[in-house]
Amino acid sequence: MLDDRDGQLAERLSRETIAHLCHRRFGIGADGLILLQSHPTYHFKMQYYNADGGMSSMCGNGGRCLVAFARDLGILADQYTFEAIDGLHHARIGGDWIDLQMTTPHGFKKTEDGQYWIDTGSPHYVGFFETEVAELAIVEEGKRIRHSQAFAPGGTNVNFVNVLNDNELSVRTYERGVEDETYSCGTGVTACALVHLYQSGRQKGEIKIHTPGGHLRVRLDEQAEVFLSGPAEAVFTGKITVSAISD
Repeated sequence: MLDDRDGQLAERLSRETIAHLCHRRFGIGADGLILLQSHPTYHFKMQYYNADGGMSSMCGNGGRCLVAFARDLGILADQYTFEAIDGLHHARIGGDWIDLQMTTPHGFKKTEDGQYWIDTGSPHYVGFFETEVAELAIVEEGKRIRHSQAFAPGGTNVNFVNVLNDNELSVRTYERGVEDETYSCGTGVTACALVHLYQSGRQKGEIKIHTPGGHLRVRLDEQAEVFLSGPAEAVFTGKITVSAISD
């Protein structure tokens, strides 16, 4: 996450530079890069890039973490409003947890293989399995679905889900742009929770989600508004010379 309120970084960060920064061997190592930018009306603007350096759709966990980053930069508010690629988001901070309002999902449909697809700010295939997700070949199967003709040309993110009980899921996600499993995907778990609720005929409810990266909650309220909640913790800060990478 980078503070780009002066607008200088967006002009300097090429796709190749972003990919280099995200590289886990030769760069910092990350699933993506996020710029916090100034906005004339709202608290800030979110600009998100995948690990391959390409402009991405919405990142739910990234949005939550960016709110915590804004607070750490001295941008203080009872309720934050920021603009992302999929529209406006509202968020509140409660202790270590960030409660983020997601945009209205759309495109919900059954897939040819009897699973589901929904767009929660990013496109997501949602597959339910009896086999424990810990035992599934996430990368191989995720890559196959992500590049399948059914989701061409843009592809899709792929989620593998176990239903633990009516209000609890276990989820692993293969993300396009990262082209690998990520330990936790905010728009992905949102998609899984909503499909689970729709399947069970519920118009509201809160679902607990277990991912390899930690625990999250997704809430659908009486007004059909969707909220993603979870912790956001600063791991480290540092400096890197971008010009050296560019050269």
